[in-house]
Amino acid sequence: MKLIQHRGPNIDGCGNFTDDKVAMGFVRLSVIDLKSGAQPLYNENNSILVTFNGEIYNYQSLRKELINAGHDFKTATDTEVLLHGYEEWGMAGTLKRVRGMFAYFIYDTNKQTMYGARDFFGIKPLYYYLQGETFIVGSEIKSFMRHPNFKMELNKKAVKPYLMNQYNDLKETLFKNVYRFPAGHWFEYSNGHLTTHKYWDAQYNIDDNRSEEEVIDQIDKTVTESVKLHNIADVKVGSFLSEGVDSSYVTSVLKPQEVFSVNFANGPFDEASVAKELADENGLNFNVETVDAKEAFDDFPEMQYHLDEPDANPSVVPLWYLCRLARRKVTVALSGEGADELFAGYVNYGMHSKNDTIKSIASRLHNLPEKKRQRAAKIIKKMPNFPGKTQLYTWAAEPSDYYTGESWIYDPTQPSIFTSNQANLVLQGDYQNNLTINSIYQDDFGKVKDVDDVKQMQYIDLHHFMFSDILQKADKISMAHSLELRVPFLDRKVAEVANNIPTKMLLNKNGSKQAFRKAALRHLPEDFAKRPKLGFPVPVKDWLEEEEYCDQVRDLFEESWVNEIFNQRQILRLLQDNYEGKINGRRQIWTIYTFLVWYKLFFIDFDNTVKKYGHVQPEVQALMDSGKLV
Repeated sequence: MKLIQHRGPNIDGCGNFTDDKVAMGFVRLSVIDLKSGAQPLYNENNSILVTFNGEIYNYQSLRKELINAGHDFKTATDTEVLLHGYEEWGMAGTLKRVRGMFAYFIYDTNKQTMYGARDFFGIKPLYYYLQGETFIVGSEIKSFMRHPNFKMELNKKAVKPYLMNQYNDLKETLFKNVYRFPAGHWFEYSNGHLTTHKYWDAQYNIDDNRSEEEVIDQIDKTVTESVKLHNIADVKVGSFLSEGVDSSYVTSVLKPQEVFSVNFANGPFDEASVAKELADENGLNFNVETVDAKEAFDDFPEMQYHLDEPDANPSVVPLWYLCRLARRKVTVALSGEGADELFAGYVNYGMHSKNDTIKSIASRLHNLPEKKRQRAAKIIKKMPNFPGKTQLYTWAAEPSDYYTGESWIYDPTQPSIFTSNQANLVLQGDYQNNLTINSIYQDDFGKVKDVDDVKQMQYIDLHHFMFSDILQKADKISMAHSLELRVPFLDRKVAEVANNIPTKMLLNKNGSKQAFRKAALRHLPEDFAKRPKLGFPVPVKDWLEEEEYCDQVRDLFEESWVNEIFNQRQILRLLQDNYEGKINGRRQIWTIYTFLVWYKLFFIDFDNTVKKYGHVQPEVQALMDSGKLV
């Protein structure tokens, strides 16, 4: 448990349980009922116990319902609602009622059965290792690594999918035999058998009978309610704020005392100055951190250590400093993740060409009968590249033929990550395979084949990019700083509203997320509600063109052990060609560099890694010891 102490630095809330077959441990970050929320928590006769990571936002109404049913509560925590909910309604019945983010375990000593569940979207992490009679589950893979029956091995099959996506998207992690437990599922483990059950998934029941104004009303009502529910805490709550509509919407509804933003020295955009305008308008205290390249490279290994698996999404870097900044003043922060997936915010979904001829042809292709459209797509795919080819192909083909989420480069001017063939070229033989991003996604495409193209793409992103990248880094990076990050758009009620909106109300000639932006207009100035998406603009391209940082990457690429995994000649040539300006290979280089940083931490020098990073952040510990923070 010491390896995940950063997730719960409040020592008085930590505890454990052991018997002949089961051991349960818990580390606590105190957020609700600071005095009496220690875990494991037991029922009235100590026959059932629970450990829980996360928040149940509607726990107060469920608590009243359970008290009326005759249950005695000994704490004021949301944790106890899960315990008595299991007694009253069982696992499935409890999960039908809750709203929140969670990973929790219940051990029923009478049944000698362990139960567990993960929230609707996978906001809170949950991993398991099952080998023979050994079943280990936990919030981070690091918590497995000191178990005597855990064997730490690299999952060679997952390296290629990582290269193609910048993150591993397989169910099995980059640690062999360690799996991510799926979102929206619960399990029971008894007598050496693991059984899983699905309790929730995105459903698309489009309602075409509502007016746009009714849809906007429903979005704003549900988002506002969710933001207010996400504000429940016995500690200070703040919010992240960029110049984008998502975080601005949350902040304008929440109106916390403290808001937080991040900037890069010599970065391509100055988001912080724009975000400050909104903070000043609302009378909020604006906090900003400016990050430079040296600091980012120095801290990068620690970031990858806390992520458990490598994540080469450059937004990991600003998120690290944003969480560090926020933790100096608050214990909980709200953020805007999820709005793009639910309300169709990504450019990929729209594929709007500026060329009127291309737009006209694409529209006609899209309206062809299915078989003719598929024939046209095959012809276009074989044609030489020309401006607009990608747009024509994607409007003719089925999403399952082309869409690969974040790894899909729809603009030929943008650098790609790795295609399947490119990944095999830089990998040694043991790491090569026939996997493609499309092959990984096919099962999920099959679940939504009857809905429109945009809804299919949203479903894929919700179950892949959101699940394996965005939420992974949001939880791990925030918890590295003992900060609880809440995401009010990723609420089951908000999702049900979003999933029933006709695509035409979200995407049109004016751009993406249209109904959502109009709902946000009720709280925001027009320029904030209509501002295009930027994400976290990280100057990786500039860094890799500087001799100091290119040399730092080269030094790692040249280490002897690297040749066991990668073709060193190929990756060194890639680095040099990028440095000389012959290619724009920044995404490929950053993806390889990230993997090697991570691999060295866990497989080359793990004991020293733990000594260096396996503790509560010193700054957080000092603030807690001084009494300035809970």
